[in-house]
Amino acid sequence: MCFTQSQYFMSFSRPVADFQLFVGSVIEDKSSDRSKPDLQLQTQRLAEKLKCDTVVSEISTGPGTVNFTINRELLAKTVLQQVFKDGSEYGIKSELFSTLPRRKIIIEFSSPNIAKKFHVGHLRSTIIGNFVANLKEALGHQVTRINYLGDWGMQFGLLGAGFQQFGNEEELQSNPLQHLFEVYVQVNKAAEEDENIKKLAQDFFRKLEARDQQTLSMWQRFRDFSIEEYVRIYKRLGVHFDEYSGESFYQEKSQEVLKMLDAKGLLQKTIKGTRVVDLSEKRDLSLSSTVMRSDGTSLYITRQVFVYTDKSQHTHFEQLFQILKLMGYQWAERCQHVSFGLVQGMKTRKGEVVFLEDVLNEARSRMLQNMASAKTSKELENPLETAEKIGLAALIIQDFKGLLSSDYQFSWDRVLQSRGDTGVFLQYTHARLHSLEQMYRNGQSTDINTACLQDPQAISVLQHLLRYDEVLYKSSEDLQPKHIVSYLLMLSHLAAVAHKTLPVKGSAPELAQARLRLFQAARSVLANGMKLLGIMPVTQM
Repeated sequence: MCFTQSQYFMSFSRPVADFQLFVGSVIEDKSSDRSKPDLQLQTQRLAEKLKCDTVVSEISTGPGTVNFTINRELLAKTVLQQVFKDGSEYGIKSELFSTLPRRKIIIEFSSPNIAKKFHVGHLRSTIIGNFVANLKEALGHQVTRINYLGDWGMQFGLLGAGFQQFGNEEELQSNPLQHLFEVYVQVNKAAEEDENIKKLAQDFFRKLEARDQQTLSMWQRFRDFSIEEYVRIYKRLGVHFDEYSGESFYQEKSQEVLKMLDAKGLLQKTIKGTRVVDLSEKRDLSLSSTVMRSDGTSLYITRQVFVYTDKSQHTHFEQLFQILKLMGYQWAERCQHVSFGLVQGMKTRKGEVVFLEDVLNEARSRMLQNMASAKTSKELENPLETAEKIGLAALIIQDFKGLLSSDYQFSWDRVLQSRGDTGVFLQYTHARLHSLEQMYRNGQSTDINTACLQDPQAISVLQHLLRYDEVLYKSSEDLQPKHIVSYLLMLSHLAAVAHKTLPVKGSAPELAQARLRLFQAARSVLANGMKLLGIMPVTQM
């Protein structure tokens, strides 16, 4: 008996069936006037024609459905064998991915502006890009992770002019990004009151684009300081990049782009002296994109590559892709802007959060306090490192629970709860299952009697493990981590119930071994999924 993915519906929350076939979706007569009794009659007739075998132990009917129950011993044996055989590749070696073409994929994400401390606004881009890179890499694609830094543009005119006016070399050496941030705030305020500051900023950027050595040298120092700081923070996030690129790399190439646009007759000059590309259907400039300032300096859109950004930049990317199409690039049709919503209400105890490191420190600090009140941190070898991993898991799960395009309200109390659908709960479940393994590590056996795993709680865990590949497939199709998050949270709840009702300690040896193997499989899949999301599982809490 064979079903395709479009022909069946997996329903593992129901104890009566493992698979459901919706008869109305496969019968040829699609007329809307078909009565419900008629559909049920056809369902009953189809069920009567089908027979049980060594795989299917029971066939029944529901409202318009044929239900199939899998042989319980076969289910346990097959799932557990596959989990331990495939290890970290469990689910990925599924037939669902057997025809997947392996490609070279460039994933550009994070993209902070250099000479500024890592703003919390870049957190979503960083963790989302990291998740997509992890998933695509796990599926066998050749992934290149690029951080396209904001390291060019008029803001460096302001910063350069500001440092010449307000900078301090000693402070730059001791705390570079903090000092540059203070300088940037100061020069922006000064520019609002003094037109001469604006002129100095414009002159600095013009020199930068003209490759003036002294100006470039100052810019390079700011860039080097920034990357050094970012690498340190990325390490805390468990994120790495294969390449650090940036707008500066494309500065000269942007001039080539402008020449190409001009040669194709796409570049038009406005009354103000700026150069634009007409994107309107009637070619009346009712919709256009500016690509060059009146002073000849380039704009961001001429230096752009593909990024994960918040949804406020949707129009920008629509215009970029349209320009590429007008230039004759057929691959522009395959460009996709992955947008995401904004985080609202993220504050520390001191007030508004500006920098990402403040958030990471706050999460770690709060987790340390929670662990101390639970009297568990004294038993840990490195409570600070454990609190860091749990805090990051809490932030990631809070972020990934819903659609990426949705805004969400941040709450520290909700994020750090040890119960409920949180990252803390996932870490707690993993640590608890790991401790169980360690407790019986000397007596573990791979040869178990699957007949011992017929309890409803054990079957629920096995059924859930079986559908891991389906969840990975969904996430690989729409690039939404919420499918994996929901799956892992449900797995943790099912494992918690099974752990409470199916004790290992005090059970007969054969039964204890089977249950231990079940919990080991649950922990393995839980760890695999967490790592894809960018979470490093902890073994103690």
